[in-house]
Amino acid sequence: MLQLNNINKIFNEGTPDEKIALDRINLKLNKGDFVTIIGSNGAGKSTLMNIVSGVLIPDTGNVVIDDKTVTVLSENKRARYIGRVFQDPMAGTAPSMTIEENLAMAYSRNKKRTLKLGVTKKRRDYFKEVLESLHLGLENRLSAKVGLLSGGERQALSLLMATFTEPSILLLDEHTAALDPSRAELITNLTKEIVEKYGLTTMMVTHNMQQAIDLGNRLIMMDKGQIILQVDEANKKNLTVPQLLQEFQQIRGTTMASDRALLS
Repeated sequence: MLQLNNINKIFNEGTPDEKIALDRINLKLNKGDFVTIIGSNGAGKSTLMNIVSGVLIPDTGNVVIDDKTVTVLSENKRARYIGRVFQDPMAGTAPSMTIEENLAMAYSRNKKRTLKLGVTKKRRDYFKEVLESLHLGLENRLSAKVGLLSGGERQALSLLMATFTEPSILLLDEHTAALDPSRAELITNLTKEIVEKYGLTTMMVTHNMQQAIDLGNRLIMMDKGQIILQVDEANKKNLTVPQLLQEFQQIRGTTMASDRALLS
């Protein structure tokens, strides 16, 4: 469960470059909710993700995860609750480490630190089992350096690393945007499969409006730091991209200022 209560964030306050990044954001995700987030560039989507993950601290308001107030917890301390996959396939993994070393590091994220060996036979067998679910043959390449993997393979591994400890919140930050269409489709399908399998509470930022409609049970639209539209599961089922663009125009009186969103 995630609650954002009256979140405000201003950058460069009191200067000519002042920007209101988030303006009175209130949002609640129940356990198992999968919310897709769309909006123009600069709408506040990434700032929202950074507030949830602990990269940024809100100026006012509070963040609650599983009934625990985590507003001022650092990103490292909040990591036990959160899994995150970034747009860049190079992020989220250690390229100089092997696949099994990366998995061992992720596996220990929500566990007490010990001096025991990171990769035991029992863990290696488990890693092979979960890697098989990706259908990429990575279970046979445990000793391969992650830096040698393709972008799609790394993103699949990042998704697995972010989710196999079943975090309280999964954050997907345009995690298919940098991939070619076939790999993007693979990661999209894996995302749907993994989120459904574990019933993960998920927030996904995307510029692809069709993807935002197809995935998840709720959709929100952001603009100028505000949530301007929320679509529930019942209404989302029959939603179309033209309808979304029309909703934006009716609310703001202008077209959405994002070529990527319009073309997706």
